[in-house]
Amino acid sequence: MHVLIVNFRLDGIDEAQYERLCDDVAPAFAAVPGLVGKIWLKDSERGFYGGVYLFESADAFARYKESDLFKSVGSHPNLVDVTAHDFSVLESATRVTNGLLAGV
Repeated sequence: MHVLIVNFRLDGIDEAQYERLCDDVAPAFAAVPGLVGKIWLKDSERGFYGGVYLFESADAFARYKESDLFKSVGSHPNLVDVTAHDFSVLESATRVTNGLLAGV
């Protein structure tokens, strides 16, 4: 398993416009090979947004990182201060704490 956490702020669009954008692009993320799931994040109070992505493997993440979809997040004109950090998963402890690995 491999996890990617992306955070950013909005610039030039409000939260309602951003949510519509998310709804429009969600099917593209759903079709990413090796992506187990994406959790869409928002902290309206502090103005932070982002996502938590769970990949089947580091290889699946590496393929996604080369995709136009990944590159479009970092270059989108309305998403600023973008950070992206990827992590390996401690699978044994994660299974004990029901961390979404059942059956994966």
